Amino acid sequence: MENELKNSIIDILIYLFENQLDEEIDLDTERDRIKAELRDAGFDPGQVTRALDWLQELAETSEREAPARTMRGSMRLYTSDEERILDAECRGLLYFLEHLGVLDGDSRERVIDRVMALDAEIDIEHLKWIVLMVLFNRPGLDQSFFWIEDLVMSELSGMVH
Repeated sequence: MENELKNSIIDILIYLFENQLDEEIDLDTERDRIKAELRDAGFDPGQVTRALDWLQELAETSEREAPARTMRGSMRLYTSDEERILDAECRGLLYFLEHLGVLDGDSRERVIDRVMALDAEIDIEHLKWIVLMVLFNRPGLDQSFFWIEDLVMSELSGMVH
């Protein structure tokens, strides 16, 4: 049950991202409208609230820009809780994206923070969406955002055919 709840929160986040990407959303002023839209789409109101809180926390961390805390070439060690939630494939993707320069150390930490806020094991496809959402909320990382967006969207179109 708990994992189903978390996955539906991810589903809500993905739904919002796919359907509201072209709009500038102000959660403070549009929260009720977004809640109503998500309820109309069939999402549970409690899960909607949790998903919007997750997005609000992401926006707040993006507003508090901090300099990257890691040096290029450093290695990230994961806690046992992080390893439980992020399997080896997910951790490998984060390493790969950082090695390519798509993620910097600060973005990687924000991704891990948002994953841990879900407190559920996630798969690699959900991780790609979370990376996309984090990069979307980080000014100045447009190239990285477009790279991940292309990766996520090309895999989606491949699944449709």
